[in-house]
Amino acid sequence: MREKNDLKLAVLIDADNIPYSNIKGMLDEIAKLGTPTIKRIYGDWTKPTVSGWKPALLEHAITPVQQYSYTSGKNATDSAMIIDAMDILHSQKVDGFCLVSSDSDFTRLATRLRESGMLVIGIGEKKTPGPFIVACDKFIYIEIIESGGRKQAGTTPVTKTSTPSLAPHGNDEIDAIDDKFINLLKITIDDLADDLGWAFLAEVGNLIMKKKPDFDPRNYGFQKLTPLIKSLKVHFEIDERDVENRRIKHIYVRNRN
Repeated sequence: MREKNDLKLAVLIDADNIPYSNIKGMLDEIAKLGTPTIKRIYGDWTKPTVSGWKPALLEHAITPVQQYSYTSGKNATDSAMIIDAMDILHSQKVDGFCLVSSDSDFTRLATRLRESGMLVIGIGEKKTPGPFIVACDKFIYIEIIESGGRKQAGTTPVTKTSTPSLAPHGNDEIDAIDDKFINLLKITIDDLADDLGWAFLAEVGNLIMKKKPDFDPRNYGFQKLTPLIKSLKVHFEIDERDVENRRIKHIYVRNRN
């Protein structure tokens, strides 16, 4: 991910495919990544199905864009959002886009924006199709934003092998840590490791996100990557190294043999 400082983002929201219940949480999440200089939401505002959005538009200064459904079964909202995105792209007023939708129709748009050097962040529900997720630089699940990604105090991570299991403590929003994910961590550490096997954890996190855009420690019940790795002591070693004249520590990780 590039520098977040003064990163100007165009936030384009598909009202037809996103719940309005946690718009504040979504905007707070976007604020961590940059400054939303353009905020637009697309829908047919004559329909009662999107009426719940209306109070949020005034509260959060989101510009509604009216798009009538010309033909039954066709989503004209998608076309309006795509056209606006391309207009914004060519205006060169932003550094990146945040596409808020669970619709795979925006896969080609995300790809095209990235081809033009734009940072593309996706936000959607866990039902979002895989092609749209991997077309983004980073993808954030709404369910994780809503839950705050908070792990219950005193709990340990739930892992699973090749046989599926339920999410921990009956919480369907938290993913169980499986063999596939642990293998991804191990391979990524090997990709970056020095001669002694140590890899800088921040670089590990960045590379994992490139390989898996929807990666987020909160998906597994952890606020940050460091406590997630520390919870998997059977697989990984942690080395916290002091930095001269600084109060922070650099975290390194390597695979256990």
